[in-house]
Amino acid sequence: MAQRFLVRAGSRVDLASHDPSSTSGAPDDREQAEALLAEEAERLSELQERLWAEARRSLLIVLQGVDTAGKDGTIRHVFHAFNPQGVTVTTFGPPTAEELAHDFLWRVHAHTPRAGHVAIFNRSHYEDVLAVRVHRTVPEHVWRARYGHINAFEHLLADAGTTVVKFLLHISASEQRRRLEERFEQPEKRWKLHVADLEEQPYYGEYEQAFSEMLERTSTAQSPWYIIPADHKWYRNWAVAHVLLDVLTDLDPKYPSSSPSSIPPNGSSLT
Repeated sequence: MAQRFLVRAGSRVDLASHDPSSTSGAPDDREQAEALLAEEAERLSELQERLWAEARRSLLIVLQGVDTAGKDGTIRHVFHAFNPQGVTVTTFGPPTAEELAHDFLWRVHAHTPRAGHVAIFNRSHYEDVLAVRVHRTVPEHVWRARYGHINAFEHLLADAGTTVVKFLLHISASEQRRRLEERFEQPEKRWKLHVADLEEQPYYGEYEQAFSEMLERTSTAQSPWYIIPADHKWYRNWAVAHVLLDVLTDLDPKYPSSSPSSIPPNGSSLT
């Protein structure tokens, strides 16, 4: 299933040619997909337990997308399968004055996962080739050079035993507008609406171009991108869970032997 959404290293990407409302490969209806997601949660939980027990490798999950693409919803509906004892979630907003005084990756590296752990980035270091490009806050030669820095950074993580999996949650401009209007109209969702969200919506086309080049330049064999159609929230959740299941199954983490000398550094079970 992961191959359906994979951006192959070196391939050309035109995000506009990808249908964000696709439900290709899914079960017949939403109810079936949600039932399967519940079953797959058990398998994801088991694989996380094994990753924790093995305590040699780690998993970094990157979620990117325009406002309302569903990054928070994905974390809530898919990653609830993971035991929070072995998971961290980090959101990267606009950099602080201290962060701006360092290189752009300085604030990111400290949040990468330790051995046995899963880290989730809700937005990430990729904002430094996206938002800064769209809003022209740094010169072009600066953000273009960052593609190479990002690839080298993720190569370093891979060499250290971290598997990096990156999801672009792709929604249409019309669906983004609908979700923004929904937030405005429903009191229980209005707290999610920020002026910045409304200001970003007219830049949808420019973000689509920036995402396309980002995918081309930074989807590598070691740290691939997956384009997830996200107009339908149930399909988004189902697709992300399937990719993660494929990735963790391929990693095939092993429980250590039961001898006292091999007790993992994490020191306790997640269960």
